[in-house]
Amino acid sequence: MPPSSLSPGQAEAAAPAAASRFALAVDAMGGDGAPEVVLDGLELAAERHMGARFLLFGDEARIGPELARRRRAAAVCTLRHAPEVISGEMKPTLALRMRQSSMRMAIDAVASGEAAGVVSAGNTGALMALAKIVVKTLPEIDRPALAAIGPSARGDVVLLDLGANVQCDARNLVEFAVMGDAFARAVLGLTAPTIGLLNVGTEELKGDERLRQAAETLRESHIGPNFRGFVEGNDITAGTVDVIVTDGFTGNIALKTGEGALKLMRDLLRQVFTSSMPARLGYLLARPALDRLREWMDPRRYNGAILLGLNGVVVKSHGSTDAFGFAHAMDVAMDMVNHGFQERIREGLARLSSAAASPRPSIEPPRLASAGAGR
Repeated sequence: MPPSSLSPGQAEAAAPAAASRFALAVDAMGGDGAPEVVLDGLELAAERHMGARFLLFGDEARIGPELARRRRAAAVCTLRHAPEVISGEMKPTLALRMRQSSMRMAIDAVASGEAAGVVSAGNTGALMALAKIVVKTLPEIDRPALAAIGPSARGDVVLLDLGANVQCDARNLVEFAVMGDAFARAVLGLTAPTIGLLNVGTEELKGDERLRQAAETLRESHIGPNFRGFVEGNDITAGTVDVIVTDGFTGNIALKTGEGALKLMRDLLRQVFTSSMPARLGYLLARPALDRLREWMDPRRYNGAILLGLNGVVVKSHGSTDAFGFAHAMDVAMDMVNHGFQERIREGLARLSSAAASPRPSIEPPRLASAGAGR
């Protein structure tokens, strides 16, 4: 019997035996185009990740027939009925009380260990609140951070935090750097990702005390050889470093500013190439290059914000994305699961704690020569 044909009761009975098979739990009802966009994205993900199995939560009466029409997705998904849906406008406090929602049940599967991670295109605030309360943070982590991948002149760059923590201290920034290092290794495949702290200048005396203290700690840590000190806003798109660390207030503004700049550039190009007949002819000549640019800057390629520092993988897909974008969010989550992201974070934090606990070697002051020395 294919997994998607199991009744809710049969699926629950089979859960313990199948626990190790589920790579990800998926909220089928989250996002503007749910569940169709989610199922189309799963169809693509099933082709890319052979052998992986997914636990799907949502309205069985609505999803069952749609899932059956997607052969590859149906073969790798176990469907469980979730009678409630968290809307995009719902406040997190209300979402926390909906224990039978598709989002809550998917997160519960991660908390119980039945799935290694969760992907949802639903309400961001609700997902973050549920993940922090249900999945909980790693013991060594003070606060989780929201991270994402973006384009730069030298390739992809990781930016965190993007809004989970408006105010951060030096310890938080150091933990973000360790998590960003692990994320870049697991998802971008970098063996020695470079790291920078976002600041108002690159000089060592720039910024406030928490930034200078975090920089000092990072220089003395195990990732010190790859720490490049302070970077500025223009270094994000320049690709000066692979991982850029900042507080959630600054990171969210930087993210939204970048998104706005890209939209402005697309709108201006459209106006330029439709302004006159010569401009339209110029567009035809430039179209191959513009198509490459459009593909490189396609926001769907960077879909999937990740809540780092939890006891499981939690990925937030953009609510308005299409199947291609949702599949990319699945790719990010699968990379984190397959490349041991959680273990990398634990290892990095353990090394950081060990270095902090080790006493620094004392430096003896130079001895003064006696009155008769050298005579």
